[in-house]
Amino acid sequence: MAMTEKVLWKIYAGVVGAVTTLVAQKVVTKVWEASTGDNPPDPNDPDVPLTKALIWATASGLGVGMTQLAMNRFVQRRWVSNFEHRAPGKLVSRFNI
Repeated sequence: MAMTEKVLWKIYAGVVGAVTTLVAQKVVTKVWEASTGDNPPDPNDPDVPLTKALIWATASGLGVGMTQLAMNRFVQRRWVSNFEHRAPGKLVSRFNI
């Protein structure tokens, strides 16, 4: 594989991943605000009840993690449909278990 293809892959996956993560964070925040009527809590603030902090951390983690998974699969499929072979690099979610 040519070096330019690897660079193109990193730029493509990076831009799509960054935009997707930002949108996912905004959506999770808006859903929280719509369902609770409050701004999302700061989980590190000792004045925030532990239950509320845990619920926010779980909701935001699930929202962003599922979005990253969907984005990774979408980007790989688009790459294969455009270049007729697998991408030169793997995508890694930050939330791998």
